[in-house]
Amino acid sequence: MPAPVMSVPAAALPIQPVAEGVRLRLKVTPKAKHAAIGGLQPEADGGVALKVAVTAAPEDGKANAAVIALLAKEWGVAKTAFSVVAGATDRRKLVEIRGSTAELTARIGAWLQQHAKT
Repeated sequence: MPAPVMSVPAAALPIQPVAEGVRLRLKVTPKAKHAAIGGLQPEADGGVALKVAVTAAPEDGKANAAVIALLAKEWGVAKTAFSVVAGATDRRKLVEIRGSTAELTARIGAWLQQHAKT
């Protein structure tokens, strides 16, 4: 039997609204056995990051492209709406998704409430 889905308080979500969309904190694991969006991970500054595993190697932007492809497919957002704004060569990344701030916050927030485990 699968583990029950835990409710995630809105304050503990890795989403930050910005003028033209949202920013999302990620903790990426490249060269994983399977690509997957995992749970939430507490950060040292008191925030949280969404764990993402991809099979691509962290070279020539391949892992970043794989992260964007995985998130875009899961959330039904165009890959062109995504950009890595911080941490392009780091495991900790800040990704911006352009679009309606309210719609993206609702869509990703609902997905996280349903799927993410702390």
